[in-house]
Amino acid sequence: MIRLSHSGQMVTDFADIDEPRSARCKECLMFDPKTVSEVISVAKNKAVPDAETARRAISVLDLTSLNDDDNEQVIEALCKRAQTPEGNTAAVCVYAPFIETSWRALGQSGVKTATVVNFPEGGTNAQRVADETANCVSKGADEIDLVFPYKAFLEGDVATATDVVDATRTACGTMTTMKVILESGEFDDLGKLYDAARLAIKHGANFVKTSTGKVSAGATPEAAVAMLTAIRDARDEDGIDAGFKASGGVKSTEDAALYLAIADHIMGEGWAKPETFRFGASGVLTALLETCGTKPGDAPAATGNY
Repeated sequence: MIRLSHSGQMVTDFADIDEPRSARCKECLMFDPKTVSEVISVAKNKAVPDAETARRAISVLDLTSLNDDDNEQVIEALCKRAQTPEGNTAAVCVYAPFIETSWRALGQSGVKTATVVNFPEGGTNAQRVADETANCVSKGADEIDLVFPYKAFLEGDVATATDVVDATRTACGTMTTMKVILESGEFDDLGKLYDAARLAIKHGANFVKTSTGKVSAGATPEAAVAMLTAIRDARDEDGIDAGFKASGGVKSTEDAALYLAIADHIMGEGWAKPETFRFGASGVLTALLETCGTKPGDAPAATGNY
């Protein structure tokens, strides 16, 4: 059956797309975890942590402050930091009470305001998450970062995880970007992470994101390969476009260069831009500006593993 995707594209709707790929399509290009180290090795050889890469990383950065002691002054300073001499960041990511503070401070800069829902626990109450999302959208959030019910998914409750994503997509409407945080550090199997990413994309994720930054393991190159492969396969097999966000542990220009190189290798040169690729971080902006030769001001405090 042909349907319209959340981005308005015509796609083929497979009734069994929520099943593991091995069960639904023998001819699809299968994700093989054994190839991950090879992809990372190639990307390391191509990664160049220079000023050009740093400016590219700034342009796709979601400058983040998710601290328990955040206040209006902290968020206003964050928004000022997002507008750098080397170009503006893609977005700032703040807690819901600061959405209006953020978009007022950002004005006509073009920097988006993102917020988090179902954060950080990844709960299973779809109606609660939908209500939370609708409230954030009504306050002016441009982008919603939803924590996927990863515990339910890993326990085999795919239906509940799907319900939360579907409800959030509906609450976002057609104009609000939805990023789905998979909490990749909690997956002990890259194949399962791949399947979670495919599920989220099929159910309306504009981006799949690695981490909340609130658990011990954040983004890793291995997780990036699995998730970007899922994004590539969703595009090539299902005709659905989605982006990737690395968050949790991106600290340096070298880190940023590696993730960009992985994206270039899997998705093609030039694919990684604000519409398709993001970093979720706070402290890394200092490192990126230093790489560009710009003296940074006082950087916002990093949040968890951001």
